Amino acid sequence: MAGTGDVTGQVADCLLGIEIELRKLDMWAVERPPAEAFDSTEPFCIDTLALTQWIQFVFLERMKFIVENGHPLPRVSGIAPMAEEYFRGLPESGQGLIQELEAVDQLLSGS
Repeated sequence: MAGTGDVTGQVADCLLGIEIELRKLDMWAVERPPAEAFDSTEPFCIDTLALTQWIQFVFLERMKFIVENGHPLPRVSGIAPMAEEYFRGLPESGQGLIQELEAVDQLLSGS
């Protein structure tokens, strides 16, 4: 069985992959949304942020902090299905991003 260090490294690689995919899609934001956008009580701040903004400014930032500081990784993640739903209504397929998110979901859920 692989040690947690292996999983942390794999998660770190996925985080980089997610950033690369957001940039390829031209959905990497240069400016941070206003602070009040993060006060949402909705899952994924869906009422105040685009999903890609949530991924960049909430998920990636939190996960990078966790990885860099050696904190325990979350045990569950389900972002890929949200991304599939989000991209269903857009001209971009988002498939590369969805695949990176699926990889993170699987690593964190231990499957």
